[in-house]
Amino acid sequence: MSELNSSAKKAVIYSAVAPDEKQRERFLAYLTSKYGTQIELVWEKSDKFSGGFRLAVDSEVFDWSVSGKYRQLREAMERTSDKRDSDIISLLRDTIENFSPDVVAEEVGMVLTVGDGIATVSGLDKVTYGEIVLFASGVKGMVLELRKNEIGCILFDDDDSVLAGSYVRRTGKTAGVPVGDAFIGRVINPLGLPIDGKGEIKSAGYFPVERPAPGIIERSPVDTPLETGILAIDSMFPIGRGQRELIIGDRQTGKTAIALDVILNQKGKDVICIYVAIGQKASSVAQLAEKLRANGALDYTVVVNASASESASIQYIAPYAGCALGEYFMGRGKDVLIVYDDLSKHAVAYRALSLLLERSPGREAYPGDVFYLHSRLLERSAKLSHELGGGSITALPIVETQAGDVSAYIPTNIISITDGQIFLESDLFFSGQRPAVNVGLSVSRVGGAAQTKAMKSASGAIRLDLAQYREMEVFTQFSSDLDEATKNQLAYGQGLMRLLRQEQYRHLSQEEQVVLLTAALGKAMVGIPLNRIGDYKDGLLEYVKANASEVLTELQRTKVLSDAAKERIVTLATEFAKEFSKD
Repeated sequence: MSELNSSAKKAVIYSAVAPDEKQRERFLAYLTSKYGTQIELVWEKSDKFSGGFRLAVDSEVFDWSVSGKYRQLREAMERTSDKRDSDIISLLRDTIENFSPDVVAEEVGMVLTVGDGIATVSGLDKVTYGEIVLFASGVKGMVLELRKNEIGCILFDDDDSVLAGSYVRRTGKTAGVPVGDAFIGRVINPLGLPIDGKGEIKSAGYFPVERPAPGIIERSPVDTPLETGILAIDSMFPIGRGQRELIIGDRQTGKTAIALDVILNQKGKDVICIYVAIGQKASSVAQLAEKLRANGALDYTVVVNASASESASIQYIAPYAGCALGEYFMGRGKDVLIVYDDLSKHAVAYRALSLLLERSPGREAYPGDVFYLHSRLLERSAKLSHELGGGSITALPIVETQAGDVSAYIPTNIISITDGQIFLESDLFFSGQRPAVNVGLSVSRVGGAAQTKAMKSASGAIRLDLAQYREMEVFTQFSSDLDEATKNQLAYGQGLMRLLRQEQYRHLSQEEQVVLLTAALGKAMVGIPLNRIGDYKDGLLEYVKANASEVLTELQRTKVLSDAAKERIVTLATEFAKEFSKD
């Protein structure tokens, strides 16, 4: 008998009344056929399961209690809740009439410890990384740590209702968010729930937040520009649809302002924008959403907000939730722009979770997989092949530096993942050069492939000219006697820097940028006082529209800058410079 008990599985029946002999035989027959081994059946009295029973075999549980049947009914209601075309009374009637509880085994564990948004659970031997688990109080968690005899879960709700010793069950689902066209124009949290007070959002599906990036065969080359409307970026560091371009700089140097300008410039260009705020002040995100609404940009934008007051778990999941929403649109052939603002705070949230999960800290206390944290997110940005619909996700991650140190841990990680970076320098910003783009440290690895032929032709030498100006400016700081050629070169470089100054929300079309660049590189602006170049730019564009609108029309239609058009622009710019200087 002892040999039988040592090799048999132990099954425990919890119920208010002991099963009779016939019921025991039925239990044993079912369990033997299911597990294919001998079963030792034990009954334990429990008043918690009056009107039913709970059968536990190791970590698996068969819940045939009143509460278990009610839970199955509730889940059946949730599965049919998308049938909005029928009224609620008929929906309830159909669900209840067709409802038949299933006797299915559920893997159940027990909470060992809970605190700071982290729960340690034992007993879930078959649970997978990233799987959603459901606690007895209804709180959902996600598995983020797998150990030999226990797992670590992050909680997506208040942990006050999760108690040590309570039950946890597997759901078999990975973390995901609801997706659909109805999310456009809304402000949501990373769980897909609306937080803008405009009511419920009807979803069209459910996408996992973690998903493999498209393979090489599934991608096509990045060759279509994503117009930012910012002269300094479109001319020297072009962004293509499907690219990942990092915006990096110190605090308060205009990083979010550039991202906002790019979103506003997508109006009428058939691009869906997603702005993911991570660890920002709720008031700042509200102001940004209002600015989008006031400019008509919220009509094609989704705002995902995980504010600073949210838990580290919510901040951790935020960029993946935004990316999943973007993949829904990309899979339908749409072009998507995602701004992650910012990934520095995302890394800090992940570090907090990892330390609470007792992972070994590495450099700057970040866990060893912090590089994979962002690489698996940003690699999902791509331009899909024509066979897959040709949709794209363009990512603009934002990273904050300390005292301009781009060699810090997180900045170097993300620089190595992205296809280029726009570096914003504090000294330039406070000197009035806005956007404060450092031309020397900024780069786009896609380059001219993401420019039209007209823009490529017009902007050809501007980076070289600016590089020569910067070099000359450094050497002439210690010299008081300059020759005429050097003075002219310095004045020309200063004029180019003033040309690149651009007010926020003052976007320039591609043809307007081509006109300004052609005029500047054709030396038509030489002689204009620095403090008047801004007025000259605005006046020149109006002058060209009034006297040679056909040039702008041709640039817009052909995307090519012909020699005749270039000569015409330089002539008009020179004529206007003479008139402008008389004022």
